[in-house]
Amino acid sequence: MLAVSDTGCGMDSATQARVFEPFFTTKREGKGTGLGLATVYGIVKQSGGHISLYSEPAHGTVFKVYFPARAGKNQVKQLPVAARRPSMGETVLVVEDEIDLRKMIVRALERVGYRVLEATGGEQALALIEGYNSKLDLLITDVVMPGIRGTEVAQKLSQSEPELKVLYMSGYTDNAMFHQNLLGADVAFIQKPFTLEALEQKVADMLQPDRELAADD
Repeated sequence: MLAVSDTGCGMDSATQARVFEPFFTTKREGKGTGLGLATVYGIVKQSGGHISLYSEPAHGTVFKVYFPARAGKNQVKQLPVAARRPSMGETVLVVEDEIDLRKMIVRALERVGYRVLEATGGEQALALIEGYNSKLDLLITDVVMPGIRGTEVAQKLSQSEPELKVLYMSGYTDNAMFHQNLLGADVAFIQKPFTLEALEQKVADMLQPDRELAADD
């Protein structure tokens, strides 16, 4: 996988939807042909690869190009997925403004036994927890969202839940988020796109210390 990122003006959803179209360009007349990314897309696909895009207006863009690890008929041997640790019914709040991704995360965590709350953004998350009387064990939140950022949500919720664990997610790398001063160096982070297995394992690893303490008690 090759990732190329910048900290430029970024793209809105309408631009992202057309970015690989031939002759589509946001540049002034005479400044661009609109064939650059269309050509890249064609080369990647012809090579058996895949290209993905993640962008946030005013924060930059990341392109990821994936190529097969080996050409020909031989398939790359898949490594076994680490055994999943069973849930103990912990409560997880998922904050993500992209509805399809949010629903996918919610279904995946409910499937393995977590109690899952969901919110479309920071404001809704804070309003939801304000009237919630049970313990919240884990917050999973996008970093950059319209309105209140994920880091602000975590800070506010931690005031009433000091033991709250936080898992941030973003299409940017954790290194890029650190250099933009959006995240600290020691936070828990998972980069989009991720597999559901990777998410489940990350959540289980973060909650495992609490389970061990509960078992000792």
